[in-house]
Amino acid sequence: MRPILRISTRGYYDLSNGKTLKTNPYFLYPKKDFKKLINSKDLTIMIHGLRNDRAGAVAKVLLAKNRLHKLGYANHVIGFSYDSNTKGAHLIKNAKHALGVGQTIAKKNGRNLGLFIQDFKESSPNTKIRLMGHSLGSQVILSTLEYLSKKKQNIGLIESIYFFGASIAEDIPSSKKYGKIIQTIVNKKIINYYAPSDEVLRWADDKKYVKTPLGLNGATGKSINKYCQKLVKPKNHRFASYVAMLNSFP
Repeated sequence: MRPILRISTRGYYDLSNGKTLKTNPYFLYPKKDFKKLINSKDLTIMIHGLRNDRAGAVAKVLLAKNRLHKLGYANHVIGFSYDSNTKGAHLIKNAKHALGVGQTIAKKNGRNLGLFIQDFKESSPNTKIRLMGHSLGSQVILSTLEYLSKKKQNIGLIESIYFFGASIAEDIPSSKKYGKIIQTIVNKKIINYYAPSDEVLRWADDKKYVKTPLGLNGATGKSINKYCQKLVKPKNHRFASYVAMLNSFP
């Protein structure tokens, strides 16, 4: 089987406290295969959520790739693999701390993914880049947009964004700060697949671990015009359940 292409920052951040261990931007695996992406028409990057090791990250890309290809998307689907398997995330007594560390690492990775996108677009300016994020992956995407917004030449750099079970706050699409960032950096649209039945997001909201997650009840306030949302009923919080809800792409 051909290897799953991925941008990785594994080992760049401390899994127990989120401290930065390495400052280089990212590494590519397998590096030589990334040359095949240059001048491609379209590229989708899948960003996983919390509690995913290297194997988990690869599995999520495969799920996305298989689903998108079934829907007729014939372009490349690659992954962004980061340190989300924080220490103690599987234990309820450590859940709050582990999630907090995960959020810190996700925010820091906005710079890493942003640098890859800038570098790639320099060598392949006509490739449309789409981002898919599950759960904590939504924070990586939001922080990536924030990083890209620092440079005027990045206007419209991301073609579209797809959130599944997003753990970022529900007022993001209507907020003055982030609304402007999304409107500026995203060229076409941002779609949020939300599920009031999501037991993990409901638990995180009840515990106040995540402030009213966007993936639970959708957005509040007047959202920017590039934002839309779709109510879905996945079996559970897992990415496999959410991606099965996808009926068209892009």
